[in-house]
Amino acid sequence: MPRIQKNDNFIDKTFTILADIVLKILPTSKEEKQAFYYYRDGMSAQSEGEYAEALENYYEALQLEEDPYDRAYILYNIALIYGSNGEHTKALEYYHQALELNNNLPQALNNIAVIYHYQGTKAIDNNRINMSKKMFTKAAQYWKQAITLAPNNYIEAQNWLKTTGREYNFE
Repeated sequence: MPRIQKNDNFIDKTFTILADIVLKILPTSKEEKQAFYYYRDGMSAQSEGEYAEALENYYEALQLEEDPYDRAYILYNIALIYGSNGEHTKALEYYHQALELNNNLPQALNNIAVIYHYQGTKAIDNNRINMSKKMFTKAAQYWKQAITLAPNNYIEAQNWLKTTGREYNFE
């Protein structure tokens, strides 16, 4: 199960050692420990662009992890991979599943908005004006939620909301 890291650096090694120590001293079940190892290996693979391997590890972690908060982050990372591979429908499904378990994930809300904005732009390119308006409206809704949770983040989204007349007072 342990992943051999190809590009180990000091920070990665330190994190791995500390995580292993914490797991040994914390009273967690065998399944929770295994879930964490799979999650950690998934993050390592993902950071190296090994998406198929990362997905395998995340799916294994999902089978073992019971904590809804931790499951939300696993689902979020799965969504990141699908989104970066252009599989937007799958990415949206996993982002929504993550938000069902933890509605305090502004990064998931932001990424959903980015996908809808991208789809709106593509609709304009294909001369589908009504569809683009729907996608931009959805993007605005999700960006507003993300900005409400993290008001100092997503400056480009805040500017887009202002320049397109979709802003509201975030204070």
